[in-house]
Amino acid sequence: MSLASQTTNAPEDFVQRVEVARDFLAARLAATPEVVLILGTGLGGVADLVEEPRILPYAEIPHFPRATVPSHAGNLVCGRLGGKQVAVLQGRFHYYEGYSTRELTMPLRVFSRLGTRTLITTGCAGGLNPQYAPGTLMLLSDHLNLIPDNPLRGPNNQDWGERFPDLSRAYDPELRRLARECAGSLGIDRLQEGVYVAIGGPSLETPAETRYLRHCGADAVGMSMAPEVIVARHAGLRVLGLAVVANVNDPDNQQPILLDEIIRETEACARRVHDLVLELLRRL
Repeated sequence: MSLASQTTNAPEDFVQRVEVARDFLAARLAATPEVVLILGTGLGGVADLVEEPRILPYAEIPHFPRATVPSHAGNLVCGRLGGKQVAVLQGRFHYYEGYSTRELTMPLRVFSRLGTRTLITTGCAGGLNPQYAPGTLMLLSDHLNLIPDNPLRGPNNQDWGERFPDLSRAYDPELRRLARECAGSLGIDRLQEGVYVAIGGPSLETPAETRYLRHCGADAVGMSMAPEVIVARHAGLRVLGLAVVANVNDPDNQQPILLDEIIRETEACARRVHDLVLELLRRL
């Protein structure tokens, strides 16, 4: 199925496709994943830590989107990690790839229908807070969704969640507290809490846009996560968000932002992310 055809199906067709994908995975997984992990740019190595993995390329799962970003492997890895049954999405989907936000969050909707109750979503971001430095890990305390689409737009399926989900505590306070404890025990001292702003992309921010996003109250900017969190909360999942600040944008002295440099900086921080996620899973 082409990407274009995936993004134009009616809501009732989307419900059917979610259920088909759910049945496909239910027949192939040994256990229901307790936690779904979404791995962003440069962080796909967490999947290598999964014990007794069952690896399914997205292309083999009925109706799953296809990852088109080169640094996203495009595999679903299921097994045990930190003593928990997990489903690891090794690569995510983005609005700028041409997907609607409903389509790009389809895998998360599938796992919510399987019974998964916790989401840990990770990604890289550009720093907006001048107190941050490259390599800072940021726990998401809140977000601004400036992607011009909402995954809940259209008729609501009451079996999936209520029409107007509350996002006043989108990022679970207890999970954030636990993450801070884990970071402390691991000696991770560059952990901040902040507000993430999601933009549509794929173009990166101009100095004026950077200044605007700072004034809006955002500490870091990226092109993902917020739609996933909206769907997760609609489905009743607890959410933890973690971003690697790969660079810090100074609108008064803006330097060229190169994707290769972002990936290198994120990969340099990957070990700390791996350790933090593993310790968090052990304590859940």
